[in-house]
Amino acid sequence: MNWKKIIGIIIAVALVAFMIFKLKGNKTITEDKVYHYSSEEVVHVTTQKVATQNIGDSQSFTGNFAPNRESKLSAETQGKVKAVLVDAGDMVKKGQPLVELDKTILQLQLQSAEVTIEGLEADVNRYTILAEADAIQGIKREKAELGLRAAKIQRSTLIEQIQKSTVKAPFDGIITAKMTEEGGFAPPGVPLLQLTDIATLKFTANVSENDLSTFKINQKQKIIADAYPNISMEGITTLIGSKANMGNTFPVQFTVRNTPDLSIKAGMFGRLNYQSSQSEKAIIIPSSAIQENDGKTQVYVSDKGKAALRNVEMGQRIGDKVIITKGLNIGDILITRGFVNLFDGANTASAD
Repeated sequence: MNWKKIIGIIIAVALVAFMIFKLKGNKTITEDKVYHYSSEEVVHVTTQKVATQNIGDSQSFTGNFAPNRESKLSAETQGKVKAVLVDAGDMVKKGQPLVELDKTILQLQLQSAEVTIEGLEADVNRYTILAEADAIQGIKREKAELGLRAAKIQRSTLIEQIQKSTVKAPFDGIITAKMTEEGGFAPPGVPLLQLTDIATLKFTANVSENDLSTFKINQKQKIIADAYPNISMEGITTLIGSKANMGNTFPVQFTVRNTPDLSIKAGMFGRLNYQSSQSEKAIIIPSSAIQENDGKTQVYVSDKGKAALRNVEMGQRIGDKVIITKGLNIGDILITRGFVNLFDGANTASAD
């Protein structure tokens, strides 16, 4: 018999046996390290006592401010920009000149029209005297009178064009954009400046269909800008949306008077704190406490140190909270956090 072959077999068997032994040992060590949860262990949870709250004090809606009016100003006639009389950030009054176009050619044309009118007026006077003396036919006087009327119309047109060569502010506001400079060319209809009125602002909040009936036209509400939480403004409801937007909410718009120093800027965010006249109270809990199990809406309560599942019925959602219409009683201890390893009948301890 080949002893080398026998020795090789013995060594191989020994190695296999060693590997099996080692693997079993590793399995035992791994199992010892794995956490084995015991249903008797105490689960630490966060709780709160169930109580009623005033529904009206819980309404809050976010939105943003927009200018009351905003217009891009352009010249009604074309011409070279002679002077820009304002800059971005300037406050202007209604009727104040903002941009002047070169009106040299128009003024020369007006002078020519004045000379023509002067000559035609002289012709009309002369032809009138001659016609009354039967020295000429009356048709010459009529032609002179028609020419005079046409010249006066031309003069009025030129005066109107000269007046329109100065762009004036249509309302009080702030220059929020400057889109031309002296020496540039201003075609008709091309914006030269942007004028924004923020003395009065429009605040728009997006409201769910369940809350839409809360608002009425001309209703007064308290509005606060996020940047100035200490400034409270009164908003008057001016628009209630009739069509949902992409977020399936409805726009509700309020007119708000800005502060005297115009602290609130267009584009700022704010919130509406709805003041309800209702004195109705209800049980309101955090939405995070709700458990959805097999189509049932449930919550955990702590009863004598043990978790107990309760079937509940929900009402209106208010932000991150929800009204409970059935299933909870005042004084119940509601579990709001610590749901990992929590089950019906688990031992609990409050982590508060």
